[in-house]
Amino acid sequence: MIKIYGMPTCPCCDYVHEQIKGREDEFEYINIGENIRNMSVFTKLRDTNPIFDHCKEIGDVGIPAFVFEDGRVSIDPADAGLIEYGSTPLLGGLFYIY
Repeated sequence: MIKIYGMPTCPCCDYVHEQIKGREDEFEYINIGENIRNMSVFTKLRDTNPIFDHCKEIGDVGIPAFVFEDGRVSIDPADAGLIEYGSTPLLGGLFYIY
């Protein structure tokens, strides 16, 4: 199961959250704004994983963040088979990002 850290005030997180509805057997969405425990787990992940270095440099939170069963962490929805916010479908099911 892929864990997704996000929060409802983030449009990118909402876009991902909509894509996983009904797929609870594949994804667990963790709202980091729901309680301090969720925020603490995410903050520790963010503070210790180099995948977030650039996010921190530019003042970004780094959500949505994806944690895979093997422990790998990503901030790219495509790594989880999801579509990134701002992507627009083209003919043939391909996407581009603008």
